[in-house]
Amino acid sequence: MSRAIATSTVSANGVDFTYLECGSGPLALCLHGFPDSAHSWRHLLPALADAGYRAVAPFTRGYAPTSVPADGFFQTGALSADVNALHAALGGGPDAVLIGHDWGAPTVYGAAASEPARWSRVVGMAVPPGGAMNVAFVTNLEQIKRSWYMFFFQHPLADMVVPANDLAFIDMLWADWSPGFPAATDIANVKDCLRDPANLAAALGYYRATLGTGARHPDYDAIQAAGSGPLTQPTLYLHGRNDGCIGAEVAESARAMCDWARVEIVEEAGHFLQLEQPARVNDLVVGFLTGA
Repeated sequence: MSRAIATSTVSANGVDFTYLECGSGPLALCLHGFPDSAHSWRHLLPALADAGYRAVAPFTRGYAPTSVPADGFFQTGALSADVNALHAALGGGPDAVLIGHDWGAPTVYGAAASEPARWSRVVGMAVPPGGAMNVAFVTNLEQIKRSWYMFFFQHPLADMVVPANDLAFIDMLWADWSPGFPAATDIANVKDCLRDPANLAAALGYYRATLGTGARHPDYDAIQAAGSGPLTQPTLYLHGRNDGCIGAEVAESARAMCDWARVEIVEEAGHFLQLEQPARVNDLVVGFLTGA
């Protein structure tokens, strides 16, 4: 029996969030990345609901129809603070769990590390936990080349190039990051979130706050720093073998560096593994969360 996915809204940490929801039970909060949307979790939400969770996937700050935050902060620590505020606003308990993909991954690491009593288990996808990415940016020239877009986003030229030709830049990234995956539906969902210049500026602001001149707050800096270390919760990390955004070798380095996390490589999947191999990813996530 298929489960219906509903749409609701809630205010948390000064942001009006729109979210997708399915099921009832302990909170399972799912965070998307770039360039993506909450619809990226359309396969996992019903599986989590079937496993007894209230599965919730918000559009993150600045991604329409969620509001653009008045404070102008887009660093990872702000996203993590949003997650902990959503836990409170949605009535989550200590049995709540976190799932994050791409930007959602460091977001959930920071949330779990800064307020560990809220979250019992953590799943990250496509951006490894611990310091693996920091090491890669210093020692792995192939990864630096893959991450060219992050540096491009620091330049004002990106404000003209990314929205051009109906956001064709996004089509290019999906084709490079998940080769061969028919992503038309998902790309359309992303573009609906980012067509307004204010929303696109917010999405680029995530990168500018990390590598450039974006606004930062010391409280969010502290949350962000906490997320770069070991987590106390049981942690699962999933990575697509054919990921064109972050190489599988970076995930393997996380396996060596993070003995506190379980690392699984998903075969025949690229960057958007929850969409490319939904059955396999659902089984891994639900099995980990339920102890099956």
